[in-house]
Amino acid sequence: MTTYLLVHGAWHTGRAWERVVPLLEQAGHRVFTPTLTGYGETKHLLGPEVGLDTHVDDIVRLITAEDLTDVVLVGHSYAGLVISSAANAVPDRIARLVYLDAMVPEHGETAADVMPPTRGLIERTLESESGWRVPPLPELPPPFGLFGVTDPADLAWLRPMLSDQSVRCLQEPVRLDNPATAAIPRAHIHCTVKPDGFDRRPVPAIQPNGTPSEVFELATGHDCMVTAPAELTELLLKIG
Repeated sequence: MTTYLLVHGAWHTGRAWERVVPLLEQAGHRVFTPTLTGYGETKHLLGPEVGLDTHVDDIVRLITAEDLTDVVLVGHSYAGLVISSAANAVPDRIARLVYLDAMVPEHGETAADVMPPTRGLIERTLESESGWRVPPLPELPPPFGLFGVTDPADLAWLRPMLSDQSVRCLQEPVRLDNPATAAIPRAHIHCTVKPDGFDRRPVPAIQPNGTPSEVFELATGHDCMVTAPAELTELLLKIG
């Protein structure tokens, strides 16, 4: 039995994984899908003080409270930053990191460093009425839709899930200064249907642990856990 800890991206909640969880459980595995502080059912806790460090603490606290070991830690989108710092805090408990169409940082980097278009989002937020609230990105015409979701029924399910996040999430730096973190194997899953301007960094041929990089692709949009849950599950089982 493998323990999967699936971490949702910005604006989403742990419910985003609802179509993946039963498939992993049917294969005999244990799955955790927490909602990070300030999103969805915890949006009443959102404030300008909530940031990346808050979300890292959410994940580390869950891992230690549940005494989880050999965890396959999966981070979607923004949560690539979250799982990186979380692994840095408890590397002995992490079996593998999976970056799911995610930001992949180096030590000391912020979201704006990893994905430069984020800088404009930060600037607009700081100049907005609230000065800190970042609303979900707007829906785009097909095939990009709302985070890659275009099916009307799926959109009706996804829209109520989304809520604002704090700009601090995009400003706080990742910590990757624990030498033990570099030894953790990594895998990358890239969703290939994406709008212009959201180019990801090339994955180096060699992982930090010295082994060849593992990169997989899904021919779907960004929220692949919604649009291609079976295909995503198949990859997670293969990686894990």
